[in-house]
Amino acid sequence: MHYIFIDKLKVFAHHGVFPEETREGQDFYISAQLYLDTTKAAKDDDLSNSVNYGEVCHFITKLMKEKTFLLIESAADYLAKELLLAYPLLWKVSLNLYKPHAPIGLPFENVGIHTERAWHEVYLSIGSNLGDKKGYLDFAVDKLKENPFCRLGKISDYIVTKPYGNTRQDDFLNGAIQLKTLYSPWELLDFLHEIEASAGRERLIHWGPRTLDLDILLYDSLITEEDDLVIPHPDMLNRDFVLVPLKQIAPNKIHPLIQKRIRDFEQS
Repeated sequence: MHYIFIDKLKVFAHHGVFPEETREGQDFYISAQLYLDTTKAAKDDDLSNSVNYGEVCHFITKLMKEKTFLLIESAADYLAKELLLAYPLLWKVSLNLYKPHAPIGLPFENVGIHTERAWHEVYLSIGSNLGDKKGYLDFAVDKLKENPFCRLGKISDYIVTKPYGNTRQDDFLNGAIQLKTLYSPWELLDFLHEIEASAGRERLIHWGPRTLDLDILLYDSLITEEDDLVIPHPDMLNRDFVLVPLKQIAPNKIHPLIQKRIRDFEQS
C-alpha cells in the first residue's frame, strides 16, 4: 500500500466554538496520508502519475483559510472530502487536525481530531412500477450522476419483472448500478431516500407499488446489521429482479457473507 504523507503543516486560521477563536484566529497543524498507487510514477519517474505534495499543502492552506467552522471535526471532514474530489488519483485520505492552542485552561500538549474518507464501491438495485417507469429510473441515474460524492460506473439493462411479495400490482422495471461514493452507508441511504422522495415515493404499503425504489445491495465488503440498514441486502440472492441485472454488471463480485461470486448464484 502506497501513500504520500504530510507531517504537521502549519496554518493560521479561524475555527472554534468561542467567538474570540473565530475573531482572532490561531495556529492549526495538519498531518495527512494520501493513498494512491505510485507504481507507475516510480517506474516512469513522472509526477503526472502521482500527486504534487507541495500543491496539496497550498490547497489545504487555502481550504483552512477560506471557511470558518465551529468544530475541528467539521473542518477535518471538509478537508478530507475536498482532497478526494480535487485529486482523482487519490482513493483514500487519512488526516489529523491538531489544535495546540485550544482554550482549555489547563496545561496540555495537543488536542485534535483524526478522520478518514475514501472512495467506496457500491452496488444498488433500482426499480419502478408506477407511471413512467423508465423515466423514474433515468431520473435516479441523473441524480446520482449530478452528485460530486458519487461516481457512476456500470449500469445494467432495465428488465421487466413480476412484483415480489404483494403480487396484485403492475410489473416492475428493474436494474442495477455500480458506483463509487464518498458517503458512509448511512449518508448514502439518506441520499437515496432524498432521490426517492423527489420522485414522489410514498411508503404506504410494504412491497407495494412505488414510483422509485433504491436499495443498497453491497458496500465494499461491509457486513452490517442495523435496524435501518442491513448490508449485504438480506434477500438479494433470492430475487431475480436483483440477481439478473447484478450478474450483468458484477459477475465476479464476491458476496462477503457467502464468499461466492455473483455469477455462481443460481436464478430461480
